[in-house]
Amino acid sequence: MSISSALSNAVGGLNASARAAGVASTNLANALTPGYGVRALELASQSSGNRGGVSIVGITRTVDQGILSDRRMSDSQIASASTRAEFIGQLERIVGTPDEGSSLSARIAAFDASLVLASNKPEATELLQAAVLRAGELASTLNAISAEIQTRRTNADGEIALAVDRVNTTLAQIETLNTRIRSETKGGNSIAALQDQRQKAIDQLAEYVPIRQVPRDNGAVALFTPGGAVLLDGKAATLDFTPSNVVAPHMTLGAGLVSGLTINGINTPASGPNSRISGGKLSALFEVRDDLGVDANTQVDALARDLAERFQAAGLDATRAPGDPGLFTDGGAVFDPLNEVGIAGRIAVNAAVDPNNGGDLWKLRDGLGAVAPGAAGNGALLQDWRQALSQNGALNSGNLGATARSLSGHSASFTSRIGQSRLSLDQDISFAAARQSELKTLELEGGVDTDAEMQRLLLIEQSYSANARMIQTLDDMMQALLRI
Repeated sequence: MSISSALSNAVGGLNASARAAGVASTNLANALTPGYGVRALELASQSSGNRGGVSIVGITRTVDQGILSDRRMSDSQIASASTRAEFIGQLERIVGTPDEGSSLSARIAAFDASLVLASNKPEATELLQAAVLRAGELASTLNAISAEIQTRRTNADGEIALAVDRVNTTLAQIETLNTRIRSETKGGNSIAALQDQRQKAIDQLAEYVPIRQVPRDNGAVALFTPGGAVLLDGKAATLDFTPSNVVAPHMTLGAGLVSGLTINGINTPASGPNSRISGGKLSALFEVRDDLGVDANTQVDALARDLAERFQAAGLDATRAPGDPGLFTDGGAVFDPLNEVGIAGRIAVNAAVDPNNGGDLWKLRDGLGAVAPGAAGNGALLQDWRQALSQNGALNSGNLGATARSLSGHSASFTSRIGQSRLSLDQDISFAAARQSELKTLELEGGVDTDAEMQRLLLIEQSYSANARMIQTLDDMMQALLRI
């Protein structure tokens, strides 16, 4: 081997060692960076005439796409379950449990107890007043539950708009990165950093919509949902949604009073069995607004209707004229079954028995339509009120079951149903979180191995020293020849 060939080999070795040291250092510096793919220097032997040595082919980026895909699906699942569980948890808190004094069940029990006390001592004004107050608290609790449901549906509607904007922005970002990666690939440049950015963007997208990634030419990727929706294949899809300022009980997707989702101008079911994007936060937000929220409205309205109808039943109060409201009214009017939607938010105690609204407490004892106080010791109507509250009857609406129960029993069924839903979602979250944790561990195991990188740096240092020593030796030989 000639001196020039040996010098060329040594210089090539120095360049490769320097580049390898930079790659190893970058790996170590990004060992905990999300979305970072391990880099490796790709080398090849070169042979040109009598010269040999090593040449740098490029830098490769290593990521286990199978683990990455499964981890993204788990991200989508936990975001979906958490969004639904948050709504159910908020509903459970406002409905309450029987051991809480402000719960729906406790309000019914307190009203029932107040009627018992008042019927035993009908001449006691303070007991009549307590019964009216307990009735008002029961109505107010139903109002509060209905208002909370509408608030959560309205919030979900607003969050859908933000989520759609986020998805559109992220898809546009990924499309731009795809374009840059194709260009850099054709130019023979490194694309590892761009791939890191793209992986991070796709990870963010997976929280909102479940993703399947498919490779395309020159390093580009296409993105689909497991349901078959095309989010990106060359050009990014455009999602569209029109938010509402307020979502009222009667405003449903089926009635066309709230916006649905479109992808590239095509109506796309966002939740339910026919949804092509189900599984992420975006679909879960639609489910909260259009399924869970509407179902909760239906059940609480069914309870409010049952309460109103129990106390406006024909023959219960002989003083009440036909068409007049009962003890519980629909915003002051008689309840009409054809106007059930939203009754929980409108139900109120009849002003005739409420002194704060110009009524008289004695009418609770003597009748809503009575024109003058009756016998102070007559508690028959109070007993009838209590009987109406506690007697068994099937609900005329909702889907809490066809079993005949007291109002308290129907309320307990509603509370139990909410609790069961929460427990089921908690289990879903626990399972998804465990799976996500395991997949993240596997992902990290395939990531940067700091021990291996440190060992590699030691070998690189030895290689660099050897090549440097070779150059020093060749220089000494050249100097010796020049002195001859």
